[in-house]
Order: sequence, then structure tokens, then C-alpha cells
Amino acid sequence: MDSFAARLDARTRAAALDALRGQGRMRLLPFIGPAVIASVAYIDPGNFATNLQAGAQFGYTLLWVVLWANLMAMLVQGLSAKLGIATGKNLPEVIRDRWPKPLVWFYWVQAEVVAIFTDLAEFLGATLGFHLLLGLPMEVSVLLAFAATMGILYLEQQGFRGIELAIAALVGVIALTFGVQLLFTHVAAAPALEGLLLPRLPGPEATYLAVGILGATVMPHVIYLHSSLTQHRLQVPEDEKPALMRQTRREVLLAMGVAGLINLAMLAIAAGAFAGERGMDDLGSVWAKMDHTLGPLAAGAFAVALLASGLSSSAVGTLSGQVVMQGFVGFRISLWLRRTLTALPAVAVILLGLDPTRVLVFSQVVLSFGIPFALVPLLLFTRRRELMGALANTRAIDLLGWAVTALIIALNAWLLVGTFSGRH
Repeated sequence: MDSFAARLDARTRAAALDALRGQGRMRLLPFIGPAVIASVAYIDPGNFATNLQAGAQFGYTLLWVVLWANLMAMLVQGLSAKLGIATGKNLPEVIRDRWPKPLVWFYWVQAEVVAIFTDLAEFLGATLGFHLLLGLPMEVSVLLAFAATMGILYLEQQGFRGIELAIAALVGVIALTFGVQLLFTHVAAAPALEGLLLPRLPGPEATYLAVGILGATVMPHVIYLHSSLTQHRLQVPEDEKPALMRQTRREVLLAMGVAGLINLAMLAIAAGAFAGERGMDDLGSVWAKMDHTLGPLAAGAFAVALLASGLSSSAVGTLSGQVVMQGFVGFRISLWLRRTLTALPAVAVILLGLDPTRVLVFSQVVLSFGIPFALVPLLLFTRRRELMGALANTRAIDLLGWAVTALIIALNAWLLVGTFSGRH
């Protein structure tokens, strides 16, 4: 007998096909899922500290940076989704098929390192969320984070729709909690609108924070993952792929738009409630400041948002690791084993008494190294008509994609040089 999860997947596929062919009442809903999962990387615990610090130090001035970063994310994730639809393969598989074996193995090693450090940051975020919300020791919180993440990953083994709905629910929780915090925060409308629409950088430190927001826009692990999420979700004839891509593009705009609004809300809350305050790059201190300034309900909402962000992004990071291994080298390990192995660094951080926020920052530096390795092949492959067919990039998209890629790589290089030279 078919499981409920299998029936749910089948109904989703049937509704999507009906929508593509002009039948049925649900036009966009069956397509919502892959981009929602990918959007979690843009509201992970690393984004919390950056946005809150930017708002506290510079008010609403850097809202425009968040907006531009989100627009770049829409472009990149749309290209990744398109590769999966056009080829029926994910980006690591395409690289494995078309590039020399030594280069493929190098790509696998660097992608695994990036995935491990990305997952470390996200898992620590979930652990810190339990710690702040329930007041439990970090040693206990890490066990709860492990169990909760495994519960989410269990859904993936039952079918694609279950985990899509679970991640969407967690994203909804994050959006709701920051909405609650906005109710307790006085946001000055005119300065906020000016900061959103007028690009300006009032000094070197603001420039560094802006580069941090823009440079960390693209997460290499979700570029790999997004192409995997779309490659088999809905299989259609070649002549229906453009219609499927149109629906996918709408889903990307919607999901990344929600993630962008959450990031804008983070920065606006910090600007409205914590202008001029220091220490906003420490998530534990942020929680304490919220409790003191906005009250326990707002502080509790922040802890819930951090927990939802950590759990969802940790699950997504584990899925990305599976895609990286399967795509580049053609074999898989169980999600349980991968989750256990990637939890060990976080457990070590906690047992050694290291500062979780500092580890989060260091993990973002490591992540920066992997960005060019994901972006460059994505642009190289999506421009090729013999591979992509009717979905090959137009010249305008190709030029825009390379411009964004060059900008992101340059910004991350600037961050890395500054970090290791001690200038930032």
C-alpha cells in the first residue's frame, strides 16, 4: 500500500502538470518547494549577526545592500533551478560528466569542506536557539538540535513534499517571529525608505559590513542543492520545460522575496531599537539586549526565530552534503551517518568552550572560498544551448550573471584578504 508521503508527492506532481496545461485551480502552489528550501540559506544564523550589527551601527543606511543582495540571490538560484530542469541532472553531476576526473575530485573535496563548515555554523545556531529559548546547558541543547534535525531529515526519506512543507513551516515561523518583533519596534518610515532606495556608505566600517552582506549573498551548497531539487521533481517533455521554468521563476521570486523581507526586518529592528549599540555580532548578547529593551516576548520571538533558522538550515546543509557526494563521486552515505559526522565539530566546539559566534564568523570565511567553484561552472553550463536547449541563457542574462559573479568573487576576495591581514 502506498504511503501517505508517496500519495502526497503524486498529488503534487499531478496538480503541477494540470497547472502547466491550463487545468486545475492551483496555479503556483504545486511548484512551491525547491526555492523555499534554498531560501533557508539566506536566513541562516550567519545572516542574523550581520544584519543586526549593520542596523545597530548604521541605522537604516545599509537597507539597500540587503535589497541588492537579495536580487542577486534570485538570479543565481534561478539559474541553478533551471539547470536541473533543463538537463535532469544536478550541477555536481554535470561537472562529473563533462570535466576531467582529477578536477572533479578536487571539486568534491573543496565542496565537502565548505559543506562541513556551513553545516557547523547552522547546527551551532540551532543549538544556541535551544539554549536561549529553554535555558538549557549547551551540552544538552546540542543533543536536542541533533534529534530535531534528524526528525526533519526523516521526512526527506519519505518523499519530497513532506520536507518541503516542513521547511516552509519553519520559514513561516521565522517570518512571523520577526513580524512580532517589528510590533515592538519603532521603525522610522522616511529614513528606512531612504536607506532602501539611496545607496551610500558612510565610512570604511560601513563599507566592510556592506561587503560582508553582499559577499555572503551566494551560498555554494544551495547552488548545488537547488539544481538537485528540481532535476526529478517534475519530469515533462522538452516543449513544456519553458512553461515549467516560468512557474519555477515565480517560485524563486516568491521564496527569495520572503527571505529578503526577513533580512530587511532584521536590519530595521536593529536600527529602530539598538541604534549605536555595540556587541550586536554576538547572538547571545542580542537576545539579552532584546529582553532588556523590547521585553521578554520579543526576546522569546528572537530565540524561536534563531532555533527555526538553525534547524531548517542545518537540515538543508546535510541534504546539500548528500548531493555533493552523490553528484561528484557517485556514491551516498545514510543521512543519519552524515548528520552524525557533521555534528561532531559542533560538539567539539561546545565541549572546548569556544565562542559559538566567533566560530560562526570563521565558518563564513571558509564558505567564501567555495563560492567561485559553484558560480563559474553554473554560468558556463547554463549558457550552452546543446546542454540547456530552449532554456539556455539569453545574452542579457549571461552578461548579468557574469557581472554578478565577478562582483561576488571580488567582494569575497576583499573580505578574505582583509580578514587574514587583520585590517577588518
